Amino acid sequence: MADIGGRRQRERRLLAVGVGTVLFLGAAAYVVAQLLRGGLDPADTAGLLGLPVSVAGLAAAVAALRKPLETTDTDLVRQWAATLAVQVQESEGKLRRQLLGADTRRIDLRYTLRATPGRGADAPAAGHTFRVPGDPAPGQPPPEPDIAEFFRATRPGRLVIAGAPGSGKTVLALELVVALAAGRADTDPVPVRIPMAQWDTGQSLTDLLEEHLSQALDWPRDMAAKLVARRMVLPVLDGLDEMDPLRADGSADPTAPRAAAALRLLNAHQTGLDAGPVVLTSRIAHYEALMRHEPLIDSALVLVSPVESARALSYLRERSYDATRWGPLLDHLDLHPTGTLARALSTPWRLGLTATVYRYRGRPAELIALHDPDALDRHLLDRYIPAAVESAADGTAPAPYHPDRVHVWLHHLTRHLGGTGAVAHLTTDINVHALWPLAGALKVRVADALLTFCSIAAVLPAAWLTPRPGEAAACVLALAAVSGLGAALALSPSRLDWQKRHLPGRRGRFLLGLVANLLLGTVIGTVVGLAAGAWAAAAGHQGAALALGTVLGLVAGLTAGFRFSVAAGLRGAPTTAVSPPVALRDDTVYGLLYAVGTGLCGGVAFGGSAALLLEPSTGLVVGAAAAIASGQASGLSAARRYLVFLLCSRRRLPLRLGHFLDWACTVGLMRYSGPVYQFRHAELQHWLAAHPRPVAPTSGVTSGAGP
Repeated sequence: MADIGGRRQRERRLLAVGVGTVLFLGAAAYVVAQLLRGGLDPADTAGLLGLPVSVAGLAAAVAALRKPLETTDTDLVRQWAATLAVQVQESEGKLRRQLLGADTRRIDLRYTLRATPGRGADAPAAGHTFRVPGDPAPGQPPPEPDIAEFFRATRPGRLVIAGAPGSGKTVLALELVVALAAGRADTDPVPVRIPMAQWDTGQSLTDLLEEHLSQALDWPRDMAAKLVARRMVLPVLDGLDEMDPLRADGSADPTAPRAAAALRLLNAHQTGLDAGPVVLTSRIAHYEALMRHEPLIDSALVLVSPVESARALSYLRERSYDATRWGPLLDHLDLHPTGTLARALSTPWRLGLTATVYRYRGRPAELIALHDPDALDRHLLDRYIPAAVESAADGTAPAPYHPDRVHVWLHHLTRHLGGTGAVAHLTTDINVHALWPLAGALKVRVADALLTFCSIAAVLPAAWLTPRPGEAAACVLALAAVSGLGAALALSPSRLDWQKRHLPGRRGRFLLGLVANLLLGTVIGTVVGLAAGAWAAAAGHQGAALALGTVLGLVAGLTAGFRFSVAAGLRGAPTTAVSPPVALRDDTVYGLLYAVGTGLCGGVAFGGSAALLLEPSTGLVVGAAAAIASGQASGLSAARRYLVFLLCSRRRLPLRLGHFLDWACTVGLMRYSGPVYQFRHAELQHWLAAHPRPVAPTSGVTSGAGP
């Protein structure tokens, strides 16, 4: 019944807007006819010009009075939260599959509650990633809770997941997010994982959550603000240790200004009179250093335990298919379960590295001679990229990229994460539209300005075919110069998901917004046209005044209506997770459509004005230049800046950068995180940043030349 009632309301609303539009257009047609007939006094002219505006105001007032009462905010926010939960399950589930690689086997991590000084939360003594199916044997203690049960039993709901590098903190946080999102009640908050490196601690936690929902998950800002204000978002903040650089000796910085500021903001986070729920992950050394000065109060600290030797051995046995190659290593681990190598291989990260590096070739037994965990890391990371590239070959065709080039390209991208990109602090996110400072901010801006100037100035030769070439050329050059300067100074515009026009239930709202805003835009255009006509009449162009006002009014109305419809008529909750390929595709499609529409309107406005004030052929030339300038300024500035960046980075990055990053995600070198890319693991990112060139030989790895 609710759907039927809502559909009837939408139909009545569309009918009302349609009637209002017909009345307004009829009034406008009557006004134009009377003005063309002439012989009117100034008072009559003013009265006629006010008629369309009065009709539009009357229609808006009637629509406002007839607006039905909608669902309460509480019900709406709960519906949005349910949509957000599905979106989180989709995006985080995909990331979990990427971290598992080609395997579906998950390592069950155990964690234990650790006492902390000061005030802590009540929580179980220990837990596991997931609970093993089946009931315990008679006389055995009840099984320890899984990560979702552990968090629900924590009072208040403030949890710190800490561990050694590579111990599985992010994996455990992912399991918690997916489990909580899948098993939530209508009133439960939705867990949303946010990399802490992207947090500008000058903003509050509320601002961070709203910004992440808006930019990473594609929610309209007003809807995101309501979700956060109603406490329907559970912040899961991943990587406190990634907010500040290490000290010169590689140890954690006990002052860590950004991390300390984040903890102060989290300690101020409240729900009513209680501490607000939050989940935090960090390396244990970093958190211990900060805990002496600024711990997360009212929280439970759990320490991820090393993977038990039997579980690690079982994992490697299931990932190895060549008993001849793997046998010596597996036998050694079986005979020495507490040895140096077994302890070093007790993290999910190193176990996954080992399984990937020796999947197709090599002698796993050579690890037996490595007694230092740092030496083991260097040995595995030196060989990880060649092994990952080899896994992309299907046996009939080589891998699309050579390992050495992959290494150099990925190293170059780490410079963006070190504070040389669009942000001045450490980050883990690679947003392709924000990479352009990596090629040299000044060089990219100058190249962008030149490209914009030349694309508009391309119509300059046509100016010499007009009767007034000097004036036509001056107009074209002025447009090119202004547009070029604007391109050099402009940042990438915010993205809007044009694909929402295809979503179920959104088409009617878009059409409603389009009709209503075209009506509003035409009113605005009428005012603009009248002003332009008055100016033309005052300048001595009485014959062109009415025509000029009509052209500018129509064009301004159509442009304003279309832009308002796209900006407001498509606002709604997203139904799918956002990924970098989808975001880049939508940006391009939306930009092209927007550029064509705005360019045509701008070209008609400027060209029509020039044709009326000068002569038709001059107007045609000026209109062509204005169309290119308007289109580039409105819809293609981000895509153009990205293209210029790729051209300026030709020797350092592949030309098809997005295709390369997608491929790197499929082979386990990168991962998706909403609309941005991240390195598979922080250890890999740090190692690549420290090694501009590959170290290990890549013999035996066949690959294509790459772009």
